Amino acid sequence: MSVSANIRRRPIIIGVAGGSGSGKTTVVERIVERLGSDRVTCIQHDSYYLDRGDLAPQDRAAVNYDHPDALETSLLIEHLKALQSGVPVDVPVYDFRSHLRTASSVRAEPRKVIMLEGILILVDRALRDLMDIKVFVDTDADVRVIRRMERDIAKRERTLESVVRQYMQTVRPMHLDFVEPSKRYADIVIPEGGYNEVAVDVLFTKIESILKSPEPKTPLA
Repeated sequence: MSVSANIRRRPIIIGVAGGSGSGKTTVVERIVERLGSDRVTCIQHDSYYLDRGDLAPQDRAAVNYDHPDALETSLLIEHLKALQSGVPVDVPVYDFRSHLRTASSVRAEPRKVIMLEGILILVDRALRDLMDIKVFVDTDADVRVIRRMERDIAKRERTLESVVRQYMQTVRPMHLDFVEPSKRYADIVIPEGGYNEVAVDVLFTKIESILKSPEPKTPLA
C-alpha cells in the first residue's frame, strides 16, 4: 500500500462560544445544515458537567454552574484527542434537573468536522489549542436573558424566580469574569448568531477551505 493510502486528515475542530442564550446552537445548526450531518459530529461542553452525587439535592442546586470548575474539561479534551485519532467516544448525558450524570451516554464518531459548543470553551488554553477555528457569538445581554428564561422555564422546569436569581448570582458575574473576556481569543466574532447570514457564510467558506487543503495530515494508526 502506498504512503498516500496510509495517511488521512485529522478531524478539524470548530469551537463556538458565547454567552448563555447568545445563539450558539443556531450557528452550529446552520453549519451542520450546509456541511451535511454525515460530515459533522456535535459536542456540547454542557455534557461534561461534573456529577454532583456527593452533594445533597439542595446543595447541588446551589453550585455555581457557570464557573469553569463546574465542568470536567479534562475529560472533554481527552475525548477530542481520541476523535482526532479516529477513535469514537462516549459522551456523558447530564440531567440538568437533578444536576447528575445519567447512566447512559451518547456515542460520538470521528467525522471530518467536530463542532464544539459551550459558553466557556475559549477559557481553557489546552482546549483552545485543539481548535482549528474559534468562534464567539456576540449577542446583546437583554436578548440573551430572555432566551435563557424561555429555555430554562420550558425545558428545565425552572421557575421565573429561580432563573432570575441564578442569573444575578452566577450567570451575569461569570459572564463578565470569564465568558466576555474569552472573546479576545476568537478568530471570528458573529453578532446576532445564526441569523447573521454573512458571518455564517464566512465561517462555512473557511471550514470548506480547510477541508479541501492538503494539510494537516496524520499517519493512520
